[in-house]
Amino acid sequence: MLKIAVLDDYAGVALDCADWDSLGGDITVFTAPIPAADLLDTLQGFDVICLMRERTPFPADLINGLPDLRLIVTTGPRNLSIDVAAAHARGVTVCGTRSRKTTTSELTMTLMLALSRKLLAEARSLAEGGWQSAIGRDLAGLRLGLIGLGNIGGQMAKLGAAFGMSVTAWSPNLTEERAAEAGVGFAPSAAVLAASSDVLSVHMVLSERSRMLIGAEVFAALPEGAIFLNTSRAGLVDRDALWTGMRQGHPWAAGIDVFEDEPLPATDPWRAAAQEFGDRLLLTPHLGYTTQATWDLFYQDTVAAIAAFQAGSPIREL
Repeated sequence: MLKIAVLDDYAGVALDCADWDSLGGDITVFTAPIPAADLLDTLQGFDVICLMRERTPFPADLINGLPDLRLIVTTGPRNLSIDVAAAHARGVTVCGTRSRKTTTSELTMTLMLALSRKLLAEARSLAEGGWQSAIGRDLAGLRLGLIGLGNIGGQMAKLGAAFGMSVTAWSPNLTEERAAEAGVGFAPSAAVLAASSDVLSVHMVLSERSRMLIGAEVFAALPEGAIFLNTSRAGLVDRDALWTGMRQGHPWAAGIDVFEDEPLPATDPWRAAAQEFGDRLLLTPHLGYTTQATWDLFYQDTVAAIAAFQAGSPIREL
C-alpha cells in the first residue's frame, strides 16, 4: 500500500475533488503549511508526495533526505521549486498535471474591474449607510499593456479586446511578428509599454532573467490614473519601487495576487502597505488558480498520475 501525502490543501477540499479511494493507498492530507524546518521529519515514510504548485519548495536536500520517496506529483505542468534533476538522480519520478488557461485571466479582469469602478469604496459606503461616493472608469477605450503574451497573456488580450480596450504587449522574447499574429500592438521595451498603458498587467514566468524585471523606470513611465496588476509571480516586481511609485501616483492603483512569502505572514510589509494605500491597493490571497474546475482537474490528474505510476507507466513526467 502506497503511503501518500497531500500537501498544502489550505481549503481542505483535495479529497472531494477526485477518487482517491481508487488508489487503495494510505492518504494523509496536510491543510496547513509545514514549516521548512519540519519538512524532513514530517514527510518521512511517504512513498508519494503531492504538491500544490510552488506552495512547498522541494530542494535537493529534502529529496535526498526522504529515503522512501518514489514519486512526486505537482499540480500544473511545471514547478520550478522542485529540484527535478536531484529527484531523477535519486530515482524519484516527478509528474505534473494539466492546467486551465482561463482561471488566472478571469481573476485579473476581476481586479481590473474592481479598481476601475472603485468597487471596494462604493460597497463599503453602502454598507455604512451611504450611497454613491466616487466616479468609476469604463474599460472601453482604455489601453491595456501586457508584460508577457503567453497562454495567460493571450487570454488577457482577448478579454481586453472584448471589453473594448486596445491591447499592446512586450516581453524580452516577444517579436513584432508574434504580437501581430496575436492581434495586439508591440512595444519595444517595458517602459515604452508602460507609458502607453492605462492598465499594465504582468503575465510572465519567473526566472533569474525576469526576476525584478518591473521596477522604478516602468512605474515612473505610467500615465496619470494608471492601474498596475500582478497575478503572475511576486519576484517579477520590485515591490519597494511599486510602493514608491504609488506614493507619487504612478500607478494610481494596484491589484496584487502574489507575494514573496505565502501564506502572507501577519507582519509582512504588504499588510502595512494595504493600510497605507487603502482602496488604491487591492490584495487577494493568490486566488488566480483557486477555482472548483481547476481543483478538480489538478487533483483528478494527480490521482491518475499516481495510478499510472502504480501500473508502471508514469504519465506527464517532468
